[in-house]
This record gives sequence, C-alpha cells and structure tokens, in this order.
Amino acid sequence: MKRNVLLSLVLTCVLAAGVLAQESTPNPADIGVDTAQQNLQEISIDRFEDPGFWLSSIPADRGLVMHRRLAGGPADKQPIPGEENAGVNATDENVIGMKVNFYRRGDVSVSLRPVRPLAVPGIVKTLSVWVVGRNFNHRLSVVVEDYFGNVNVLPMGTLNFSGWKQLTVAVPPSLDQRNPHFNTETGLKILGFVIDANIDEAYGTYYVYFDDLRATTDLFAEVSRDPDDMVDNW
Repeated sequence: MKRNVLLSLVLTCVLAAGVLAQESTPNPADIGVDTAQQNLQEISIDRFEDPGFWLSSIPADRGLVMHRRLAGGPADKQPIPGEENAGVNATDENVIGMKVNFYRRGDVSVSLRPVRPLAVPGIVKTLSVWVVGRNFNHRLSVVVEDYFGNVNVLPMGTLNFSGWKQLTVAVPPSLDQRNPHFNTETGLKILGFVIDANIDEAYGTYYVYFDDLRATTDLFAEVSRDPDDMVDNW
C-alpha cells in the first residue's frame, strides 16, 4: 500500500514538472495587464544585418572580442504575420557572430550593445532573440532602460544548447514604461546584451551568434489615441 502511494506521488510530481516545462515560455497576454483592452503585436526590433550598428566589448585585461556579419539564420524562425500583411520586405539574410578569446579563466562579462539605444513602442511584454550558444554554461541577459531612465538587467537564460534557439524573457510590470500624464511617450529602450561567462568555461575561444531581436508589445494606447489630441513636444 505504501509503495502504491509512493509511486502515485512520484507520478504526480513528474506530471507537474511536465506542465511547468511546457509553460516555461511567458505568455505576453498575461503579463502586466493594466488596460481594459490590449492590442498585442509582435515586432522586429533589429535583424542584426548591420555589424556597424553594434559594438562588442570585454575588459582589456580579460581577453579580446570581435564581431562580424555572417550569412545564415535559424531555419525555424517564423515570419511576423503583421509584416507580411503590410507588405514589409526587410532584408533578413545575415546574423552577427561574436568571437571571444579569453586570456585566462575567471569571472568576466562580454557585451554587445547598439551604438544608440533601440526604442520599443507601447507597453513591452516580452523580448526575444535567436542565439547559437555552443553548449556553454554562460548566461545571457538583455539590458533595458525604462521610461524614467532606470537601467534593468533581465536574464534570458543559459547558453547550454547547440544550434539556434529563441530565448524569451518577460518584462516585469514593475518597470515603468509610461507616464500617465503623457500618452504619447511609452515603451522602453534596449541598451544591449551581456554574457556572464561561467568561471569554469571562461577560457580558450568562444563563439556566439545573434539574430532577430523581437518584442511583443501592447500598442492599444498608440492606436487608440485621439487624432485631435495635442502633442507635448514644443
């Protein structure tokens, strides 16, 4: 009898773990619902076609880093329906690769940041990016700036996988993305990415690739704004 109860408990735990694994990807519709209606849209922020728009860096005493454009991309990436319907045919043939040469094993971070912040309109629910992690235990985070200029680091996950994978992070509702007095100004700014190297694997040469930075954002306030409202930009 005790054995049957134990097996039942184990089976229940396994099933619960399976459900949690399936729900690991955040649902944008459930994040920070603060309006009666939502107009969620997925938009592409940058497709990593221009390496000159990005800067890679590492502390000078920790190693060397370089980045370049390479042809290719994830085969599993799906087009954005809204762009197809609008007839948007943006170039999407390349990715950006980073090559890091560590001087020695240690605690080190590598960054990839745009030359100017990438503004995302609306109330941003999730951010995602396609990455080739090369099965290292390094951790990727995205750095964002909220409406009032506060900088936040959002963990996207560990790069312990092979091939392309889309990493997604939910933007917490605690980030201020709008001023209630000015409906014309919403959203946040993306300041770049940070890779925190695992101290046991921060040696030798490391390669990582990026493609298609996207956001799922609520544009309800943007599309429902009164056309005769004044713009406070004078």
